Amino acid sequence: MENEEKLISILKRIDGRGYKAYLDLKGSYDFGLFSLYIDHVQRDPFASPSLMRVEVADVSFPLKLYENPARKIALEDYISRAFRNAIRKFLGDRRGSGKSGVLRIDAGSQEILERSCVNINPHSLEIRFQLGLPARGRRIMGNEAQRILVEVLPKLVESSCLYGNLPESELIGHVESFEDAEYLRNQLRDQGLVAFIADGSVLPRESGVSDRAMVNAVTFQSPSSLRISLETLHHGLVTGMGIPEGVNLIVGGGYHGKSTLLRAVELGVYNHVPGDGREMVVTRDDAVKIRAEDGRRIEKVDVNSFIHHPPGIGDTHDFSTENASGSTSQAANIIEALEAGSKLLLFDEDTSATNFMIRDERMQRLVSKDKEPITPFIDRVQELYDEQGVSTILVMGGSGDYFQAADTVIMMDHYQPYDVTEEAQRVAEEMPLNRIKEAAGEFHYHQRYLVPESIKPYKGRRLKLDSRGVSTLIIGPEIIDLSQVEQLVDSSQTRAISYALYHYSQDPVKHNKHHFPSLETDLKFIPLGKVLDYLEMCINTKGLDFLAPPGRNRPHNLVRPRKYEIAAAMNRLRTIRAKSL
Repeated sequence: MENEEKLISILKRIDGRGYKAYLDLKGSYDFGLFSLYIDHVQRDPFASPSLMRVEVADVSFPLKLYENPARKIALEDYISRAFRNAIRKFLGDRRGSGKSGVLRIDAGSQEILERSCVNINPHSLEIRFQLGLPARGRRIMGNEAQRILVEVLPKLVESSCLYGNLPESELIGHVESFEDAEYLRNQLRDQGLVAFIADGSVLPRESGVSDRAMVNAVTFQSPSSLRISLETLHHGLVTGMGIPEGVNLIVGGGYHGKSTLLRAVELGVYNHVPGDGREMVVTRDDAVKIRAEDGRRIEKVDVNSFIHHPPGIGDTHDFSTENASGSTSQAANIIEALEAGSKLLLFDEDTSATNFMIRDERMQRLVSKDKEPITPFIDRVQELYDEQGVSTILVMGGSGDYFQAADTVIMMDHYQPYDVTEEAQRVAEEMPLNRIKEAAGEFHYHQRYLVPESIKPYKGRRLKLDSRGVSTLIIGPEIIDLSQVEQLVDSSQTRAISYALYHYSQDPVKHNKHHFPSLETDLKFIPLGKVLDYLEMCINTKGLDFLAPPGRNRPHNLVRPRKYEIAAAMNRLRTIRAKSL
């Protein structure tokens, strides 16, 4: 390892030379307080910034702040945000051409997520970041590079990586808030709940393009009939609304907060930063938002319980299409979520196919069942819970037919919830339905396995894995549209999913048979859900670096995705091939 003076010497020597001379910087440098590692140097000022990391050997953070996985995630998240704040404070204006002077770390927004950019253990603290090495045109600005690396970087490290230089109460509050949310979520199943919204939570957001809490918004207050108190580790008893297992409707007039409540619930699978307003809004981690998705590809999904014998297709136990309709895509989305292990489905009528959700009495009279291949969801929703243990939460403002199937009905009025279950049941009794239940036979579906070889991660000889924003995933020559997968919140989650697909293409089970001793030595006959569980286990034990493909060691911009979004990406890959089990 070279010392700090060596780095200064190199920068002086290459000052004013062609940009590729920056390659001489690659290596490691001892700054005393920390070591700097320059792992990858960009070859052009307009290329992606260079990859660097610092390692602080003398870890000053008390072990109790990262003694379990929850606390570790929260502490690393806090450090990443502190490093980002320090960049804003100390770096000043960018100078030079292209990406010159761009210094960034992959810190988060409102959600606290497991990230690869910060890694702490009792022996070291590692920060991974990007720096656009400064240039004028394509000539090296050695003095500016020296200012950033030798003068600014130590300030960033000192202000964000040393426990004594951080606001202790804020840091501890960040960690304890995360741990409390985890503790609440872990109680839901034992309490027979699918979600919990604490009293005083702020659910409305600042705007349609901002996920920050709305200023002066109405705070949430639970109706007494649904109020429950749950214990936390650091804030005593917390009181709020528990949404029970079963069939739950959210009703109410337009603009009164139905979709706002559902959005908070669907993002309650993640924990949020203090001050977000949703710190104690928690949902079971197997919740999946279901919607219609016109035009998506479907590969051999057993949708027969919802779609049966459509004209020109016939059998739908292995249904495939390159261009699904709203109803068939919604049916496939349900089955695929169940395959991945979900037991909680979330729906909003605004993003659902009407003919999939309901077929009323008048339509039944006009169009007989023998001419309608769709079994509407209303005729399966209670069966899903009674026979499969699958709960649902549905926003429903336009059809009271669901009152008949609902276990709980919550009405939103001026962003406040009211338990109107008894009133809804009374309405259902006073205005009985004459519609005919159209479910033919019991609900069932068969599992599939996805063929690893049908995932093509190479474009020519080049391994191509990346994301463009949150909603676009790139794998080899294919671009996967994830804009309708609504529980993705970070582009680095999307990037991590592309890495997970690479692992799947390499048949991880075949190369790790000891994890599947009773199964075959490849993916044949292993349901997708089990392979996703295996990938989760590997991340749990090895960290996000496990996902890094060859040549991409120590990735700086990965965020842990849920297995349900990994499955969603696989199912939307247009080259994917599946076989029934």
